[in-house]
Amino acid sequence: MTLRLHWFLPTYGDSRFIVGGGHGLPAGVAAGDRRSTIGYLSSIARAAEEFGFAGALTPTGAWCQDAWLTTAMLARESERLAFLIAFRPGLLSPTLAAQMAATFSAHAPGRLLLNVVTGGEAHEQRAYGDPLDKEARYARCDEFLAVVRRLWAGETVTHRGTHLDVEAARLPTLPDPVPPLYFGGSSSAAGPVAATHADVYLTWGEPLAAVTEKIAWIRRLAAERGRTLRFGIRLHVITRDSAEDAWREARRLLDALGEDVVTAAQASLARSESIGQSRMLALHARHRADGSWRDPRALEIAPNLWAGVGLVRGGAGTALVGSHAEVAERIAEYAALGIDEFVFSGYPHLEELYWFGEGVLPQLARAGLFAPAAAPAPASIASADTGNRPFLPAAAH
Repeated sequence: MTLRLHWFLPTYGDSRFIVGGGHGLPAGVAAGDRRSTIGYLSSIARAAEEFGFAGALTPTGAWCQDAWLTTAMLARESERLAFLIAFRPGLLSPTLAAQMAATFSAHAPGRLLLNVVTGGEAHEQRAYGDPLDKEARYARCDEFLAVVRRLWAGETVTHRGTHLDVEAARLPTLPDPVPPLYFGGSSSAAGPVAATHADVYLTWGEPLAAVTEKIAWIRRLAAERGRTLRFGIRLHVITRDSAEDAWREARRLLDALGEDVVTAAQASLARSESIGQSRMLALHARHRADGSWRDPRALEIAPNLWAGVGLVRGGAGTALVGSHAEVAERIAEYAALGIDEFVFSGYPHLEELYWFGEGVLPQLARAGLFAPAAAPAPASIASADTGNRPFLPAAAH
C-alpha cells in the first residue's frame, strides 16, 4: 500500500514554539513569530511539493485566514500540490460552494480536496451569524452535501429541506475531476453523515486501539449504505536523527509553556462541544491534574505518541516523537489498521517538513509505503450545457 501524505499550512502564523488556536479557543489567540504571508506559506507548499507530498491542509476558523482565498493564491505559487481546503457548510450556500469548487478545479485541475468541517463551536458559529446547535448543524450538513453532490453530477436541483431551500440550481461548469470530500467527527451525529457523503474519514491522532474502534464504526455505517471509505489521520510530528534529540525538542517546546498559559487554554478548550476535542483533552487530563505534564515523557500516551501539543492547541493535539525510524514504524502501524492518508505538521512547519522529508520519507519509501505524488492529469472542463458529466468516484454514489 502506498500512502498519501499531506502537510499543513499555518495560516494563523508559525513559530519555533507551539502556537495555540483552534477548537474552543477565542479568535485571535493564534499568533506566531512568523507572519503567514503568501511568501512564507509558498515556501512550505513548494517544499512539500518537492518532497512528493500529495497535498496541504488549509484550516478554517475565526483564528486563521480564509482558506479559499489563501489557497487560490498559493495554487499559482506551486505546480502539482493539491490543497485540502477546510470549509464550513453553514457559512455559504451549497450552490455557491459547488460553484467555487468547480471554479478552483477549472484553474487548478486535480488539485482540489475539500475538508468538510460541520460546525466548529457554537459561540464561533454565532459570530458568523449561524444560530444552529450541534445536532442541527449536522442535519444541515447532510442536506448541504446531498445538494452539492447532485450539482457536481450535472443535475438541476430543487431542494426543500429542513435547513436549506434551493430552487432550480445548476452549474454552468462541472468540476473535472470531482474533488473528494474529507470529513471528521466523533459524535453519534457525525458518523451517518460521514458514511453517507465522505470519501475519506479523518481522525485526530489517538492510540491504535481507539483508532481501530473509529475505523470499525465508520466502516459499519458505510457498509449499511453500500459504500466504502478511505481513512486518514491528523498528527503533528517531531522527528530527529536520534530519539534523544527528538525528545529534547519536545522538552524545549514544553519548557516554553507557562502554567498560566496552559490553564487559560484548557479552560477555553473545556467549553468545546466537540467530542473529538474532549477525547484530545482526556489524553493529558491526569498529567495536568498532578503536574506531571512538565515531563515530556509523562505525556507519551502510547509508543512515540505525545499529547503535549494539545496543552495549548485546540484540534489535533498529539505528535509522533522519535527517531526517523521510530516515526516511520508508528506510521506503518497506523497504515496496518487501514489508515492510508496522513496529514502532518510540526513547529516550525518549514523546518519540521525538512526533518520529516529527509529523515522519514526515505524510511517509508524503503518499506514500500511511500512514492512521490504524481502531477495531476490534465482534465477537460465539463459543461453542464453540453450534457457532459464528470467522472464521479464509486465511493461518492
